[in-house]
Amino acid sequence: MSFGQGRIWMNGDLVDWADARIHIGSHVVHYGSGVFEGARSYRTPDGAAVFRLDAHVRRLFDSAKIYRMDHGLDAEEFEDAVLETIRANRYRACYVRPLLYRGYHSLGVNPFSCPVEAAILVWEWGAYLGEEALEHGVDVQVSSWGRGAPNRFPAVAKATANYANSQLIKMEATLNDYAEGIALDPRGFVSEGSGQNIFAVRDGMITTPPLADSILPGITRDVVITLAGDLGIPLREETLPRESMYIADELFFTGTAAEISPIRSVDKITIGSGTRGPVTEAIQRRFFDVIGGRVPDTHGWLRPVYPKTRVAAEANEATV
Repeated sequence: MSFGQGRIWMNGDLVDWADARIHIGSHVVHYGSGVFEGARSYRTPDGAAVFRLDAHVRRLFDSAKIYRMDHGLDAEEFEDAVLETIRANRYRACYVRPLLYRGYHSLGVNPFSCPVEAAILVWEWGAYLGEEALEHGVDVQVSSWGRGAPNRFPAVAKATANYANSQLIKMEATLNDYAEGIALDPRGFVSEGSGQNIFAVRDGMITTPPLADSILPGITRDVVITLAGDLGIPLREETLPRESMYIADELFFTGTAAEISPIRSVDKITIGSGTRGPVTEAIQRRFFDVIGGRVPDTHGWLRPVYPKTRVAAEANEATV
């Protein structure tokens, strides 16, 4: 199945995709009052497994708390709902989109009278920047659109409203024939892509912008920091001037959708040799070995979708 098909979890019930509707007067439609997540289920030798499901649900609930969205949901039960939705769609590998949003009651900037609704969508989604990008990298530009100051929008929250800014960055890059745009923070330092964190490598040292530079605390970002430690590669969180990207030996994006994607040029300046560098490749290889179940899951990142006693049967019946 693909996007637009299957079953969607809404407020505790599984409904057909075509029946997953909200009212046009819902608060989220008019004011962007929603928070969401993006996770992935991967195929492993032991069956389907969601990568870092607990971390994604925790960040979803953190985002809701920041925006005062009292939903009354239990984290463990919500994680189970994600697994239930994947099983209902008979997936082994898929993208997972949990969403909390303010629904229909009244319109006005004050959202408190509107109920907080919940939904979970799953669908097939390959490499966000393209399969070739994982090896050959992408060409990007520094966007004319920057990220907001920390006292304007909370960058720590993965809010739907924040992605109006991301759309501007992405559309500008697309119209200029780039795969992606990189936003600067309010001081002019490197922040992140439209939906990805960024890492630079120079002289064997990995550097990534800190949370204070208006970035989302990416879960894949956290994975890369951990994997770098496992591989003995030095890494630091430090503010990056724009020009530091041009003279980096390697650059790469991270994100649930983008996974680990090398950057081969910025503003038409070739990065390093213009190909995926050795540090990026080492991190990328370890990442895909973990999510593919080819090495032990020493950090407990993979959450099985199907009970072990049913893995073989479910795998045989799964559509993806």
